[in-house]
Amino acid sequence: MRGERRIEDAKRTEDGKRTRVNPVETPHRERQGGRMTTLAVILLLVGIALLLLGVFVKAAEFLLWIGLVIIVIAIIAWLMRVIRRNA
Repeated sequence: MRGERRIEDAKRTEDGKRTRVNPVETPHRERQGGRMTTLAVILLLVGIALLLLGVFVKAAEFLLWIGLVIIVIAIIAWLMRVIRRNA
């Protein structure tokens, strides 16, 4: 059975020599695999950048709300000081 498999996998050239047929190791597929790997790395980097940007935007949004609260407290404190001075 093992010999039969080898004969099925073998291909005869014009010289009469047998060569192995392996469709996985074609140059076109190797190049395509390289492109797919490069594309995967680029997508990974873009995904990480977007993730970090999303985290920073959420943090900036939180800090904006904190800043607005501090501004409102400062305005209230200034109004109280002005009202006490004039009273």
